[in-house]
Amino acid sequence: MEMYKMLAGEVYQATDPQLIAELNRVKDLCWEYNQIRPTLLKERNRKLQEILGQSDEDTFINQPFYCDYGKHIRVGKRFFANFCFTVLDEALVTIGDDCFIGPNVGIYTACHSTNPAERNTRREWARPVTIGDNCWIGGGVTILPGVTIGDGCTIGAGSVVVDDIPAGSLAVGNPARVIKSGL
Repeated sequence: MEMYKMLAGEVYQATDPQLIAELNRVKDLCWEYNQIRPTLLKERNRKLQEILGQSDEDTFINQPFYCDYGKHIRVGKRFFANFCFTVLDEALVTIGDDCFIGPNVGIYTACHSTNPAERNTRREWARPVTIGDNCWIGGGVTILPGVTIGDGCTIGAGSVVVDDIPAGSLAVGNPARVIKSGL
């Protein structure tokens, strides 16, 4: 029941035993992936296909890689992510074709109350993240819940994306702001 609430964007109990069991199962899968010898590309790709909700034979994620549920992550054709890619996929994370992710990038869908008493109940909600085709996400970028990044965007290194970025834009900073359009 809590999984359905989570995926519907409703408030859910994050300490639900079924959610915790699934999180732990995927932590083990990520650990296994991160232990595969880097040169064993086919074995790595098979493990990624076991973790992710959608990927293909050209999906490449440098180790280490971390995620919460995995099955809520859908990556397009020829996807590449560099070292230390972290995805908190309590909601769907959809990434288009020919996208490149720099090192130390985090994509977060989980939301928490700013009120400490509410936050301590471990009730939370989630908002999906969508990244279009042909995007470059620079190193150290953080993408927050509910963001959509349009096709053909470049997000500069170290940026924090808190709002939607229109297609064909170059966005940089904290918070990320569009500095060039029509790419």
